Amino acid sequence: MLYSSAEEWRNAPQKRVLFFGMSGLGKTYISNILRGAGSWFHYSIDYRIGTRYMGEYIADNAKAEAMKVPFLRDLLLSDSIYIGSNISFENLTPVASYLGKPGNPDKGGLPMAEYTRRQDQFRTAELNALRDTGYFIDRAERLYDYPNFICDTGGSICEWVEADDPSDPLLTQLSQQTLMVWIKGDEAHTQELIRRFDRAPKPMAYQPAFLARVWQEYLKENALSEEQVDPDTFIRWTYAQALAHRQPRYEAMAKNWGITVTADQIASVRSEADFTDVIANALELRAKAF
Repeated sequence: MLYSSAEEWRNAPQKRVLFFGMSGLGKTYISNILRGAGSWFHYSIDYRIGTRYMGEYIADNAKAEAMKVPFLRDLLLSDSIYIGSNISFENLTPVASYLGKPGNPDKGGLPMAEYTRRQDQFRTAELNALRDTGYFIDRAERLYDYPNFICDTGGSICEWVEADDPSDPLLTQLSQQTLMVWIKGDEAHTQELIRRFDRAPKPMAYQPAFLARVWQEYLKENALSEEQVDPDTFIRWTYAQALAHRQPRYEAMAKNWGITVTADQIASVRSEADFTDVIANALELRAKAF
């Protein structure tokens, strides 16, 4: 790992960390605290996806919808209006809206073929954004003079890697550039995430094999055709299974490539010094375990 001991971490003139885990457990919370400390550059994978790698897809999709409205169509064709997404670290809705949900088009659903096409676009975009981590580490120091670096990843990073493969190319690259930190939730956190998702279901990215399996299971169990599927009902039904599917993949990433901290520990952090202590303690625990 980038830091082999708690002492090396504490004394490092340049601290570089990458957070991974389910969305809603504190990755962006802790990133904002560190960014506010003044010496940390915050690299958001989801923001990079939405601006660099999927920006045109998102804007073109919005334009396609606008072209269905005669008034807006005339303005677009005469270059009288501009349509773009207003993505920020705090508002990544344009990415989620583009990903969409499969099912009944009258309820906002996408045909499964189109849905899987957009899923594949997202997968490619996320991999590219993750591979850009080294570039942004260099850019943060060279251009902005930030000695410390945070990579705030999306919840789906675990879907595109094989953590038990010691030669996995992406994990090899990221672990050489950053200390990989899993923010782990307990059962209570999991249930809260499920309740939160049930109140406001949001699109997410799935491993292709997992998506194909749950889609066929859902159609069979409910005796539905693709066009009959309620999009929100399907992704609600899928969410808990997605959490269970991801948990061992996160665990393998932490075991083989990084360290583990709990969501409660992250929630207790109020300052850069608190964060330094949390990471140092996790490194000490890992050293004892090995």
